[in-house]
Amino acid sequence: MKKWLGIVLVVVLLLAGCSGATEEKGETGLKKVSIVLDWTPNTNHTGLYVARDKGYFKEEGLDVEIILPGEAGADQLVASGKSEFGISAQESLTEARAQEIPIVSIGAIIQHNTSGLASPAGKNIQQPRDFEGKTYGGWGAPVEQAVLTSLMEADEGDFDKVDVINMGDTDFFTAVQRDIDFAWIYYAWTGVEAELRGEDLNMIYLTDYSDKLDYYTPVISTSEKMIEENSDTVKAFMKAVSKGYQLAMDNPKEAAEVLIKAEPDLDEELVRKSQEWLASRYQDDAARWGEQKQEIWQNYMDWMLEKEVLEKEIDVEQAFTNEFLPE
Repeated sequence: MKKWLGIVLVVVLLLAGCSGATEEKGETGLKKVSIVLDWTPNTNHTGLYVARDKGYFKEEGLDVEIILPGEAGADQLVASGKSEFGISAQESLTEARAQEIPIVSIGAIIQHNTSGLASPAGKNIQQPRDFEGKTYGGWGAPVEQAVLTSLMEADEGDFDKVDVINMGDTDFFTAVQRDIDFAWIYYAWTGVEAELRGEDLNMIYLTDYSDKLDYYTPVISTSEKMIEENSDTVKAFMKAVSKGYQLAMDNPKEAAEVLIKAEPDLDEELVRKSQEWLASRYQDDAARWGEQKQEIWQNYMDWMLEKEVLEKEIDVEQAFTNEFLPE
């Protein structure tokens, strides 16, 4: 969902200043690698913390640092070699590859898209046509208008009757009390937080109105260079990560405590309840955690082209791989 304007220049500059951190070994003899998050730590990331703090990475010969993205996003850092792995999403990775940025999705953290348009129940927004006359708070990405238009057209609504403002970093609960009526959220975090606050939300999931919007978000990414030159490291990393998410699925209470201990500033009750909500959704109906299907990548790319938010077609077979997932 991030803008990719100018990323090619950013990547070139970053590459000019580094030779990559791959295969560096620490004093323990473990290979030092990093994964950069897409946002502040939350239950989308629990499997990573479990893999680190339960010793799963160490078992695979890895010393993994989990880092925050800062001003340079995860995709940019992975593409430039500043980080070996990252948390991305199908939408931003598709945009990156359309600009020939060589990053690849190597695992879907959540099998189905759990995001949607949320509003306080008192706003009486129960279906997309109800967006008319209301104010949407977003972050300024072209894909937002495309999604809203797509949903509203399916419900015989008119996007031109929606006011759109950029809410920046303002949290959802502050924004809906101040100057917006609805926003795009991930239910596993913001929706669960609303439950804990006792605030009723009307939730319109993207997948309720278009199968093409059932894309993978978030995903774990790496670079083509990493795959080509350090495939054994990628395989070891994903083996440990898969084990971490398996524990999060099998024992969400234990997994939640790992995240809480690692990130004590998080709301403990929110972490526990969110972890419980996500436990059955990480793998959902897939044969194994992390698995991705070509048709999902193809459908979403076709939708992006149709809505003119993608500058050109990509080879979806090059955008993702399941080869590093354990059998």
